[in-house]
Amino acid sequence: MLALSGVGAACSTQVSAPADETPGKPTVTSDASTSSKPARRDKKSSGPTQTSTTLAKTTTTAEATTTTQKPTNTTWPSQRVGIGPAPTGISAVGQSGGEATAVLQQRLLDLGFWHEGVNGSYGLTTGQAVMAFQKYKGLPATGSTDQATADALTSETERAFGRADAGTLVEIDKTRQLLFILNDGKVVWVLNTSTGNGKEYTEPDQNTPGKDIRGVAMTPDGLWQMERQRKKGWWKGDLGEIYRPKYFVGGIAVHGSNNVPNYPASHGCVRVTTTAMDFIWANDLIPLRMPVWVHGG
Repeated sequence: MLALSGVGAACSTQVSAPADETPGKPTVTSDASTSSKPARRDKKSSGPTQTSTTLAKTTTTAEATTTTQKPTNTTWPSQRVGIGPAPTGISAVGQSGGEATAVLQQRLLDLGFWHEGVNGSYGLTTGQAVMAFQKYKGLPATGSTDQATADALTSETERAFGRADAGTLVEIDKTRQLLFILNDGKVVWVLNTSTGNGKEYTEPDQNTPGKDIRGVAMTPDGLWQMERQRKKGWWKGDLGEIYRPKYFVGGIAVHGSNNVPNYPASHGCVRVTTTAMDFIWANDLIPLRMPVWVHGG
């Protein structure tokens, strides 16, 4: 695994906690969030069956565009999965609900962009999935389905794919601000994310009155590994609260937040919605020891 010095202060100032901590007062300080309760959610409904995320051995170098060694056998899984254009044209629904929105929601799932389900309600996770697709295609990332987005959804012929072409891992693309979950070289889901903004910060320590915290909001490039996690609820730290975090290098974590914009905004952690974080935990999509490849930005 690649080593990177000086990592650990962006989301946490203490990194020696157990791998899976029980509820209680946390010892880890955190990236800021905007609320202590999850944001509004779409209604739950059925979605596609989830793919297993069995751990695969991975290696990389700083300049690599792949993250695993080629198998010794002749079977080399391609990450590109053809699905063809949409059988029915996607409508530019904006952010309105209805039958056309249900068609849009199914198309997003077919292309690999996760949301809570096909229910015709243009809620939080549908908007996040649209924003992720817009980032993926280089469109203005508004989270609203305009005509250009509808046309792109209609004409796309492949499920989403990242730069990793083998292995079971999390890929965090800071350039496009997207998180990919891969199983055996194929993308299972794509999520909108917001990583460190790269700026220096000085902020009050929320746990120590009168003390300031200084640092650089950096999500470090490299090949890392999920090393510890906090399973239940919100955790209050020096920089704010984070939801059900999974740490992969020092104090840097993938975690739930009520603020996942279309640009880098965190202190260094990797934000997804609280709903997406619940989904990740419920389906064990990012287990301990799973490789995490961070690049770009």
